Amino acid sequence: MVSDACHHRLRSRLRRLWAVPLAAVAAVTFAADSPPPAAPLKVAFVYVSPIGEAGWTYQHDQGRIAMEKALGAKVQTTFVEGVAEGPDSERVLHDLAAQGNQLIFATSFGYLEPALRVAAEFPQVKFEHAGGYKTAPNVNTYNARYYEARYLAGLLAGKRSKTGVAGYVAGFPVPEVIQGINAFALGMREVNPNAQVKVLWLNTWFDPAREREAALTLVNQGADVLTNHSGSPAVAQAAEEKGVMLVAYQSDMRRYAPHAQLTAIVHQWGGYYTRVAKSVLDGSWKAQPVWGGMKDGFISLAPLNASVPKDVAAFIETKRRAVVAGSLRPFAGKLVDNQGKMRQDKGALDDKAIATMDWFVQGVSGAVPGR
Repeated sequence: MVSDACHHRLRSRLRRLWAVPLAAVAAVTFAADSPPPAAPLKVAFVYVSPIGEAGWTYQHDQGRIAMEKALGAKVQTTFVEGVAEGPDSERVLHDLAAQGNQLIFATSFGYLEPALRVAAEFPQVKFEHAGGYKTAPNVNTYNARYYEARYLAGLLAGKRSKTGVAGYVAGFPVPEVIQGINAFALGMREVNPNAQVKVLWLNTWFDPAREREAALTLVNQGADVLTNHSGSPAVAQAAEEKGVMLVAYQSDMRRYAPHAQLTAIVHQWGGYYTRVAKSVLDGSWKAQPVWGGMKDGFISLAPLNASVPKDVAAFIETKRRAVVAGSLRPFAGKLVDNQGKMRQDKGALDDKAIATMDWFVQGVSGAVPGR
């Protein structure tokens, strides 16, 4: 005969045995009722040159990294570097869309037409193109008002140059580049009315050997300040080697020109890339061209070289604040081109006139190719 105590122990043991599978079933049921984790937004970037350690592509990749840091597991990014404009870019864009990327950043001026063609084939994919003048339901354009910082850099160059001659190494004669040349010249001549800006065209965005050759040629022509609109550190390195001053572009180039660099015009894409990805995630994205300036955080000036006198630094900072506030517009007031034609007698150029700029202001040597 089994005692009451034995019965009690048996019942307790059975309850424990039943509790294990019931708990497991409950856990499985709970997991099944929970929503599955959302798949990350797949975001791709196409770069015209190698990422390297400075320059145009490097800054865009820094923006990609900043977006990843801000959004974490919500995004998954990939990139393809060194993609030539033209047929190569169209093939790469097509492959990235076919691979399931939902947002693609095409980060060079010559990717626009390929992006438009690929976008028509993949209407569910959102494309963001750096620069350009066309959009589509799933293609947007974005750009920065680089000319704002160029104007400030011109003021600094004008204050520091002994020869009054600046050398400008330029990629292609598109409006974005022409705006920068003109704004730099206007700033330089504001503090030195006799200043001259000499331009050498590369007809490429990235060619370190040719960038260096152009920089050395400009130094031989009397330039004691160099700046550029090209993609490598070659101009910075040439300035450091030749003992002339530098206004770097795209990235802070102090590692390449610690003595030469007066300041740098630095591109900052992280904030914008994060906002765009968020808009795709929450369904609010739309093709609405963006042209951000210094006030939007798209562009900044790197810290001035310690050799810049305090009064000059204070002067530049006052002007910078005015640009950010919108009370100072580089293309305001009387504007005469370098052929003597009055382009504006008062007021300020509107965005359309700036976006289609194809002429040089007084003080810039030479003509715009093709004009």
